[in-house]
Amino acid sequence: MPTVTKNLIIINVLMFFGTFVAQRYGVDLTNYLGLHFFLASDFNPAQLITYMFMHGGFSHIFFNMFAVFMFGPILEQTWGPRRFLFYYILCGIGAGVIQEGVQYIQYATELSQYSQVNIGTSIIPMEEYLNMMTTVGASGAVYAILLAFGMLFPDNRLFIFPLPFPIKAKFFVIGYAAIELWSGLANNIGDNVAHFAHLGGMLFGLILILYWRKKK
Repeated sequence: MPTVTKNLIIINVLMFFGTFVAQRYGVDLTNYLGLHFFLASDFNPAQLITYMFMHGGFSHIFFNMFAVFMFGPILEQTWGPRRFLFYYILCGIGAGVIQEGVQYIQYATELSQYSQVNIGTSIIPMEEYLNMMTTVGASGAVYAILLAFGMLFPDNRLFIFPLPFPIKAKFFVIGYAAIELWSGLANNIGDNVAHFAHLGGMLFGLILILYWRKKK
């Protein structure tokens, strides 16, 4: 496995298990390293990088790292380690920026006029609620990897469970993007998934790839 791909997986896995170790000592790494809403008191600009190495559960990190394992090596071998790492980090940052923008729109249109928020039977001060708007995961960077694979190798055929037939990479990527867009516009807040962060990663990946193609 190429160096950057391998180390990205190792760092993510170590951070995942480190989160549980830190909890035993009363330290919430997600609160420190997860991406808070930029108007929240716990926000730190460095979180735009650190958040992509945090994950919310086993299935979250498993599917993200599985995608990195499957598609990362061929991109790293095609681009080289430095360009691949730059692409991964920049798209992850871009995904976080898009997520922050979407959260601000939600805040400005639905929450800014209130001083507190009702969640179930609890009444939470707005300042505390804003700190609860936290994003974690490498999904934005992972979706950018999927986009890059679809653009570089559009006619490669993939077997995607549970489809009984292979599908070209370009259609696979388009389908994923369409699902994320629909889910985001449907305002599926209850699924606890940052759909627009995924789309943000793909958007930044698209811009970067088109720029590189034009430059060459």
